Amino acid sequence: MQNNVHLSKNIRMVLNIIDRHGLILKKLKENGFVTVNDLSKEFNVSLVTIRKDLKLLEERKLLFRTHGKAIPLNPYITEHSVNIKEKVNINEKKRIAAAAGLTLEPYDSIIIASGTSVIEFARHLKPVKRLTVLTASLNTALILSENPNIDLMQLGGIVRSNSSSVVGPIGEKMLAEFTFTKLFLGVDGIDLDYGLTTTSSMEASLNKEMIKAAQKIIILADSSKFGRKGFGRICGLEDVDQIITDNKIDEKTKIRLAELGIDVVVV
Repeated sequence: MQNNVHLSKNIRMVLNIIDRHGLILKKLKENGFVTVNDLSKEFNVSLVTIRKDLKLLEERKLLFRTHGKAIPLNPYITEHSVNIKEKVNINEKKRIAAAAGLTLEPYDSIIIASGTSVIEFARHLKPVKRLTVLTASLNTALILSENPNIDLMQLGGIVRSNSSSVVGPIGEKMLAEFTFTKLFLGVDGIDLDYGLTTTSSMEASLNKEMIKAAQKIIILADSSKFGRKGFGRICGLEDVDQIITDNKIDEKTKIRLAELGIDVVVV
């Protein structure tokens, strides 16, 4: 009889854990994050119990723990080559590239940074009358070199093999000599509090100089980039004028960006 009582308690405990885990994941999906303190109060269990819950869920790769809370995915990005990243979210990048092309005006002088989103933009680029382009991307330069309506400048510097782009002080000094109407910038991460990031500190430094040299900052980023962080911080969101992204962007994120004064174009 005593064994049956213990068995009944164990079953209830397992069911409680399963129910609790299900509710944690539901709240995570709805809100984008959960905190240890809030979950402890809501479920009337100890902080230690909630931390164990989150640890188990993280081990199953269902969430990522950070600073007293949990978020859906690991926000920290590892670097991949441009050849690998080009194969990810291809359709979204094509729609973003087409929308970016509509922002061009006659006689624009623009900077095209590096990354797969801006390479796709280069493929879709149709100049309105004459266009001047400065780019850090070797692939972008090769694509645009065949267009007779574009005055093309290749930024100098150290070539990064992973991104097929240049970085370093030579390029940064070159940027200081010009003023551009627009910057088209691809990023590895967009965090609503931390800002724009990339996996390379040297690329982040070059991107900062690009921002100084341009009158309007346009970010080309598919929705997977939101809530992510790279090693090198480029800038805060206060420096951004427009973000062009796909229709999988979270509604709360879109509202927050609009509150920050950013024009969000969803394609």
